[in-house]
Amino acid sequence: MIKLNYSRQRQAIKDYLDSTKEHPTADTVYSNVKLRFPNISLGTVYRNLNLLTDIGEAVKISTAEGKDRFDGNPMPHNHFHCVDCGRMVDLDLDMTHIHRINDIAGDNFDGKIQSSAILFYGMCGECT
Repeated sequence: MIKLNYSRQRQAIKDYLDSTKEHPTADTVYSNVKLRFPNISLGTVYRNLNLLTDIGEAVKISTAEGKDRFDGNPMPHNHFHCVDCGRMVDLDLDMTHIHRINDIAGDNFDGKIQSSAILFYGMCGECT
């Protein structure tokens, strides 16, 4: 993993991602970090989110509605996205099931699958 000197703004963005399990959009990150750094620009937030993603310290999750979400947990894991309220949460699956999914996918792929990150869609318990 590449180690960078962190600006105070970049550190605030990273700290915010690490503090939430909500998988925020860049706009949400911007709104929260702006409370601490009133002069921060949305462009700065986008650049730093993309940099954190590029160096493996965050994950960008593309969604069907086109708004990327960001996760401060870079370890491979799965997510659930509610199509009604838009909430996105980590979906903890037993590793036995994940390995089975990877094996099934590997049966149909000329190569070796080492991990996966799946985005499930549906309605959360609050919306059903």
